[in-house]
Amino acid sequence: MDKPIKAEKLLFTGGEILDLSAKKRERVNFTVVDGKIDKIGVEKHASFQGEVIDISGNLVVPGLMDMHVHLREPGREDEETVASGCAAAMAGGLTAVCAMPNTDPACDKQEVVRFLKKQAEAELVEVFPIAAVTKKRVGAEITEMAELIRAGAVAFSDDGSPVANSAVMRRALEYSGMYQVPIIDHCEDPYLFAGGQMNESVMSTRLGLTGIPNAAEEIMIARDIALLRLCGGHVHIAHISTAGGVELVRRAKAEGLPITCEVTPHHLAFTDEVLANFDTNLKMNPPLRTTHDVASLHDGLRDGTIDVIASDHAPHSVEEKDVEFMAAPFGIIGLETMLGVILSKLVEPGILALVEALAKMSLAPRSILRLPLPRIKEGELANLTIFAADKSWRVEADKIKSLSRNTPFAGWELPGKVFAVLNNHLYWQM
Repeated sequence: MDKPIKAEKLLFTGGEILDLSAKKRERVNFTVVDGKIDKIGVEKHASFQGEVIDISGNLVVPGLMDMHVHLREPGREDEETVASGCAAAMAGGLTAVCAMPNTDPACDKQEVVRFLKKQAEAELVEVFPIAAVTKKRVGAEITEMAELIRAGAVAFSDDGSPVANSAVMRRALEYSGMYQVPIIDHCEDPYLFAGGQMNESVMSTRLGLTGIPNAAEEIMIARDIALLRLCGGHVHIAHISTAGGVELVRRAKAEGLPITCEVTPHHLAFTDEVLANFDTNLKMNPPLRTTHDVASLHDGLRDGTIDVIASDHAPHSVEEKDVEFMAAPFGIIGLETMLGVILSKLVEPGILALVEALAKMSLAPRSILRLPLPRIKEGELANLTIFAADKSWRVEADKIKSLSRNTPFAGWELPGKVFAVLNNHLYWQM
C-alpha cells in the first residue's frame, strides 16, 4: 500500500492487543469505524460490511512515537521532506514524530511552526514541531516562546548546537517553565568538542582522529542540573551517551529535579571500535562510545533513569556522506530501523521486557511532552501500531522510504516486521 487510506470500516482478526500500561496481552478481534475503535471482542461475521484484515501473529500496541527527528524541511528538501519523513515513519511503525528545529530557516518563528503543521495536516503520522530555544539557533537571544507554543510548538531545542551561554539557558528555563514545556538540550561543551570526530579513546588515538571526551557531554548535563536547582523548568537531555551522564541524571532524579532523557538505538547497537574501517555512516554526534558506556546506558534503561528511546533520524545526501571521514557530516537515519534495533539489542537479550521497551517509544515521549496518550479502548481514536515481534526483515538501502540512505544497518536482519499503522482516521499497510 503506497498511500494511507481512510479507516472507514475495518475488522482486524487474530492479533494480540498488548496493553503497555497494564502489561497484559489478549488475543481478540476488534473493529475500527471512521477512524475510531468501535468494538473490541467481536466475532468475524460473513455479513460484516467492511474490510476484514487477518493480523494473526501480530501485536497491536498504542502508536509508537519518535520525539527526535530531523525532517530537513524547509531548506534541505533534497535530504528529507515532511512527506518522505512521514512515509519512513510509517514504515518504521510510528504514528507520531517531533520535528527538530535545525532547518533553514530555523524553526524560530510562528510562520515556520505553522508551515510544518500545514505540510503534515493530511498525513497519517502526526508531526509535532519543536521550536528553537534561541533566535537562529546561535545561542544569544531566546525566542518568543509563548507565541511559538500558541502556534503549535511542543518543546524547545537548539539541537545540533548546545545552549552554551548559561545565562541564556537560565532565561529559557524560566520562560518555558511558565508553560510547563521542556527544553531539549544537546549537551556538549563546544570548547571540548571543537574539531572532534569520534569518541576520545584508545580507538581515536589508533585511528589518528581528534577525540570528543565524555566530559564534553557531562559538563553540560551538570550545568543544566545546577540551573534546574536555581530556577526550575524542565530539561530533557537529548541522545545521552556516556556513563557519567547517566549517573548525573540518575542522581538528579533522586533529588526530585524535573529532568528526563533519551537514548538512541545506535548508541546501544555500536561502540567506537566499529569505526576501524572509517565508515562515515557510523559518524554521529554524540559519537559512539565504549563498551562501558553502553553497559551504563543499559543500566539506565532498566532502572528508569533513561525515559525515552528516540532515533535522532538525521538524513544526509549520498554526496555529503561519501567523502573522507573527517569531511563527512554527523548523523544517520533511523526512523525505519528503530523498532527492529531495539527488539534486537534490548528485548531479545533480556535487557528490557517488550512492554518496557515499547513504553519508552510510545507512552513516555508523549507524557514528557504533555500530549494525549493513545489508548486501545472502545470509542478512542485508533492510534495503533501493528507488528510481528518475532518476524524478521532485511534492511535494504534501495527500499528505504527516506530520501536519504545514510544507515549503518543496511544488510541487517532485524526482528519486528511492521504490518500496519492507524492514526488520524487513516490506515496504512506495509
